[in-house]
Amino acid sequence: MNKSDKNPSDNETILMALDQISQTIDVMTSVVGRLRTYMQEQESAATDKRGKELQEEMRPDRILH
Repeated sequence: MNKSDKNPSDNETILMALDQISQTIDVMTSVVGRLRTYMQEQESAATDKRGKELQEEMRPDRILH
């Protein structure tokens, strides 16, 4: 395809579309980052809770039968 085959409005349309795609990727990257952080926090909270439950079960003053 020759440069002369495209008129300026086609080039503008393509550039606008590329800009929109770039912005969409930026937003999606941000959302994925926030979801990753959320999942890591949930995992950490669940691990902490399990650890506390285990500590409670293994207290030295508790009698196990």
